[in-house]
Amino acid sequence: MAKRWRIRHKLLLGLGLVLSTFALVLAGAVQGLTSYMSTMNTLDSKFAENVCAEDFKQCVLSLLKAGDSATSLDDEAIRISARAMQAREKLAVYEKQLNDTIGRRRDPDMGYKEKARIKEINAAFMQFDKGIESAKRTPTIVHEADAKRISSDPAVSTAGILLERLVQELSNDIGHEVYRHIAEAKTHYHRSMVAVIVTAVLGVLIMAGLLRFFYGWIFQPLHKLQEGVRRVAGGNFDGKIELNSADELEELADAFNDMTRRLHVKYSDLTHQFDERGKQLVRSERLASVGFLAAGVAHEINNPLASIAFCAEALERRLAELLNRLPREQEAVGKYLKMIEQEAFRCKAITQNLLEFSRVGEGQRVATDLSETVQSVLEMAQHLKASEGKRVVFRPTSKLIAQVNPQEIRQVVLNMVVNAMESMDDGGTLNITLAPGKKGVEIMFADTGCGMQRDVLENIFEPFFTRSRTGKGTGLGLSISQRIVTQHGGEIEASSTGLNQGSTFIVRLPLAPAAAMKEDNVVRLAA
Repeated sequence: MAKRWRIRHKLLLGLGLVLSTFALVLAGAVQGLTSYMSTMNTLDSKFAENVCAEDFKQCVLSLLKAGDSATSLDDEAIRISARAMQAREKLAVYEKQLNDTIGRRRDPDMGYKEKARIKEINAAFMQFDKGIESAKRTPTIVHEADAKRISSDPAVSTAGILLERLVQELSNDIGHEVYRHIAEAKTHYHRSMVAVIVTAVLGVLIMAGLLRFFYGWIFQPLHKLQEGVRRVAGGNFDGKIELNSADELEELADAFNDMTRRLHVKYSDLTHQFDERGKQLVRSERLASVGFLAAGVAHEINNPLASIAFCAEALERRLAELLNRLPREQEAVGKYLKMIEQEAFRCKAITQNLLEFSRVGEGQRVATDLSETVQSVLEMAQHLKASEGKRVVFRPTSKLIAQVNPQEIRQVVLNMVVNAMESMDDGGTLNITLAPGKKGVEIMFADTGCGMQRDVLENIFEPFFTRSRTGKGTGLGLSISQRIVTQHGGEIEASSTGLNQGSTFIVRLPLAPAAAMKEDNVVRLAA
């Protein structure tokens, strides 16, 4: 199996390429800006040097200017010496500016040419000073008009011309340096521009490639995963997510496919179980209805059968004397009366067995958590067809333990829940509250169904009395529920403010076990 390339590796690769491109662009820009700033600083210092050099040049050019012919040699020497001193001061200012440029590292050549030129100028000044001293001692007369003038002395004029040449060369050196730095700055500028343009184009190409690769690495797999999740959320478990990204997303897709497969198997199994439980529930409801109907029919025909048997016995006694006179008819009539009597009692025994079968007995009462009992009934009732589109809200305020028959209480709760569901339209809500009461425990069932009028409330617990909207009720559910609650020593209260106003049933049960009701009351309530 090929080594998987993790998402973090892909992200680190993309980040590395982006940072490298950014670093190249930044390096080119920094190099260009650095070169520009260096050139500007150098030019600034060189222009300052050039100003100082021009001042020095003007002083040098004024050294040998013609003066007053009436002055003496000493006066002329003093004047020329003063000008030479001023020129030296200007030279010192220039040298200070040069040292400042070198100290700030604004001259790549470290002022090599300028320093050499300054040495030559200082040597020329020494030669100029010697020429002045020599001219003062032995003046030379070249022409009559120039008699007794130091500036006309060959040594002084030669030194002056040398100074003028050197100061001109110094200015030229500064100009050449300026132009050289400008040329270097242009070269650096072009290099920086080329570097920035090349790296920018490279960066655009890299970003385009990364976007293309990341679409295949990240965005497209995420889109497929999203489609798979939506497909499963819609109930379609047949689809499979195919990814070949060789990273965590492919592992996630494989895990999701495995989860979907197992969920499909589980869903199919639950569907099968639900269908089976539904069928069982339908069968149970049918059997319960048949049992309720059998109990009602048995009770209704029990009294007529007893009357028939009683009448048969009475007829047999009254016809005894009359049949003695008719021996031929006595045997036949007696036989038929006995048959009627026997069959009547046999039918009565059958109906009595039906009553015993349908009657809910006392059973064993144990400590029962009523909240768990109600919750278990709700979990079963949510699968009933009548609960579709309805909402049940169960609010137990505390854990309440009562000594009851769990099966019988579940039957009571189920009857209340089913009646409430059948009375509500889609969107209805059944609120169930379990809380301590004055005499024990109160379970309140408040629905938003069709409600009841006063005449219905008065007969709601009567056997075979029903106002079910489905038309399938037998009218025995509330009767049996009332009997069970009464056997436990509790009571049921029904209330409603009117039609379409909902109904409320309150079941009150004692925490301690209640004494059993008499058998005759049990039979009467079961009917």
